[in-house]
Amino acid sequence: MKDPYTALGLTRGATDKDIRTAYRKLAKEHHPDHNPNNKKAEEAFKAVGAAYAILGDKEKRARFDRGEIDAEGNERGPFGQGGGFRGGQGFPGGGGGQFNQEDLGAFFSDMFGAGNAGGNFGGGPFGGRRGSRRGEIVPTR
Repeated sequence: MKDPYTALGLTRGATDKDIRTAYRKLAKEHHPDHNPNNKKAEEAFKAVGAAYAILGDKEKRARFDRGEIDAEGNERGPFGQGGGFRGGQGFPGGGGGQFNQEDLGAFFSDMFGAGNAGGNFGGGPFGGRRGSRRGEIVPTR
């Protein structure tokens, strides 16, 4: 979705009344009852509703303005849009899916677990035990 201010035809300095007025006008203009079988109007109606869901809520609007949430209301990670553990290329559960705690557990198990596939970096803190072989069960102390 594009910027909620743009979707409502407003600027960031818009008042709460401006937001409400723009939403009502555009929602009425693009409402499916007034535009039957018009896909463009239906999409515009949805975009206007989504924009108002952000800008019509004072807390969400403030968070959007600070860059804490995106235009869909999703949390932004510390490294910009979509950052954090949302599942990116090369990360377990990649492809843009939501963070999955099981994937993270499997990731660390593979990385640091003794004798696990992809995790046996030899001795030391990164898995494996000196003298262990891949697939060999090594008793813990």
